[in-house]
Amino acid sequence: MIRLVLRDLALAVRAGGGFGLGLAFFLIVVVLVPFALGPETTLLAVIAPGVLWLGALLACLLSLDRIFALDFEDGTLDLLACAPVPLEGVVAAKAAAHWITTGLPLTLAAPILGVLLNLPGPGFWWLVISLAIGTPALSMIGAFGAALTVGLRRGGLLLSLLVLPLYVPTLIFGAEVARRGAVAMTLEAPLLLLAGITLGVLALLPFAAAAALRINLR
Repeated sequence: MIRLVLRDLALAVRAGGGFGLGLAFFLIVVVLVPFALGPETTLLAVIAPGVLWLGALLACLLSLDRIFALDFEDGTLDLLACAPVPLEGVVAAKAAAHWITTGLPLTLAAPILGVLLNLPGPGFWWLVISLAIGTPALSMIGAFGAALTVGLRRGGLLLSLLVLPLYVPTLIFGAEVARRGAVAMTLEAPLLLLAGITLGVLALLPFAAAAALRINLR
């Protein structure tokens, strides 16, 4: 599984769809928001946690269709399905590689981009924590959606339509953690709910995604 993760990391970097694309989209979203709303620093400070979380979520969508599509096209996915490694482990490795190339860079870049939105000082720490807890769920949900649409031509739009409703709980509680942290409010409830969603997704969706892949590979 470690070799599979390293292989996917190398492919993502070579294809240019990993670190650079998600970060560039994230930067564009954050830079355009002040132009659209005007230079009202108070308003920007209020909406900063939600905008940063929404930008990270949309940036994660950009590379979801590549999680299984390339391996499906060249036959590698068929070999992985017959390998000694369980298909659930393959799904987990793919999701981990997607998080490392997308979710982790977005988490590290979010505080820097938060300066552009006048994010209050206490909010930077909790923004990073919320993204670090929530983005693994985004990658695993994305892997599940990619498994459902792996055999479809032009399945990118369908993948987005399937995944976005599943992203909503993570977005709500992740942005709420960052918002409450920015104004020094109690945040145990949304933080625990966000962690619970991530743990539940990581525990259940590898099996659902593996089942979807078996059906599509028949």
